[in-house]
Amino acid sequence: MIDVNATASRQHDNAAKQPHDPSISARLAAIIAAMSDAIERLIERHGPTAVCDALAPLLTPERIARIDHVLAARLESVAIAVEDTYDPHNAAATIRTAEALGLQDLHVIEAEKRFAPAEGVTRGAHRWLDVQRWPSAEAAARDLRGRGFRVLATRPDAGASLDDVDVTAPIVVLFGNEHAGLSPAALAACDGALAVPMFGFTESYNLSVTVALVASRLAERRRAHLRARGDLPADRIAHLRARWFAVGLRGVVGILERKLA
Repeated sequence: MIDVNATASRQHDNAAKQPHDPSISARLAAIIAAMSDAIERLIERHGPTAVCDALAPLLTPERIARIDHVLAARLESVAIAVEDTYDPHNAAATIRTAEALGLQDLHVIEAEKRFAPAEGVTRGAHRWLDVQRWPSAEAAARDLRGRGFRVLATRPDAGASLDDVDVTAPIVVLFGNEHAGLSPAALAACDGALAVPMFGFTESYNLSVTVALVASRLAERRRAHLRARGDLPADRIAHLRARWFAVGLRGVVGILERKLA
């Protein structure tokens, strides 16, 4: 039997030391997906509490406390979406930014270009959040709107600023790629738009910088409105806690299969 967890760890270490190679990223993504699927099946079959109880003896109290601290600050009512991201380093930086700001969901729209972050640049951030892939901006906007989100585009000529945006309801902000910005279809799918303030001669920020500026301010304002650090429901916290307990443990799938048999 192949230990997908150990294999993924070795592949990730190797990828981090090499220039970005799409073939390496694809292989690593397949291995990580297989491991994640196996862990998800175990959580679904046995429940998050049983998984946490099985893995807790393998974690230090400090690591468990850190996981609980981060979970308490996670937001699902502020999300970002990127469309057809070309640069793998920008894609990776977007993941790092979203995770560092405590956003749990990153939506990637792959109408023309597959989202393929440079593995070494994410610094492991991809393991802590949920990346949801969409074939079009219309599909993403329709689903998110159905979940109560207001869908906003970023565009330089928008009349609303970051401080004008209504944060009393869930919000997702769409960002275009490095070359063309948001597509006409994506703009048409949005409920409105916002602009990021600029005061120099430069016409635009780097994609990852724009994501950081927008997400940081909106997350800050949303938390102030909620009067809470995070807003994940209890069932999602329990599920993520079980998943995060498994992160970084070599052979974790085999360990769980033995302990929960």
